[in-house]
Amino acid sequence: MSDASQLQAGDALLIVDVQADFLPGGSLAVPDGDRVVPPLNEWIARFTDAALPIFATFDWHPADHCSFREQGGLWPPHCVQNTPGARFAADLALPAAAYPVAKATRCDTDAYSGFSGTDLDGRLRGAAVRRVFVGGLATDYCVLQTVLDALRLGYEVVLLRDAVRAVDVHPGDGERAVAQMVAAGATVSGI
Repeated sequence: MSDASQLQAGDALLIVDVQADFLPGGSLAVPDGDRVVPPLNEWIARFTDAALPIFATFDWHPADHCSFREQGGLWPPHCVQNTPGARFAADLALPAAAYPVAKATRCDTDAYSGFSGTDLDGRLRGAAVRRVFVGGLATDYCVLQTVLDALRLGYEVVLLRDAVRAVDVHPGDGERAVAQMVAAGATVSGI
């Protein structure tokens, strides 16, 4: 693999679920989740300057989504369609040309991975992407599953270590997730 700091044709930035409900004050806040925004904005600027594609996944849940506690799921309601909590973080400098990818849009289907039930793979292949740089929320859930699926689909993956944060339901979950991604073949990088 080439040096992760050198962007090249075939690279894409993949931002995972940097939404208001996952930030401090949100209904399912990730500890220090807002701290992913400044490094992601630096990566957005780099990819924009290099005229390389940027993709941004987001939860877009119906109000009765199966992942919510009221329906027997693990989580409080979050990222409900057409609510402020589902919006991308206000300070995230997503360009107009970024490709949004909605996931978990049906009440009966959950999706941690940005590839699950979406057209993300087709969009990446259509843009001739071979390597994805991944950052966002949360390290131990949606970032982990997105990275593992990207690797299974044959993409090279660079995990932006300074641009992810974990839920850590169990202390150390985030670090275990990073180790799992690396063991599966991801490279770890920062700015």
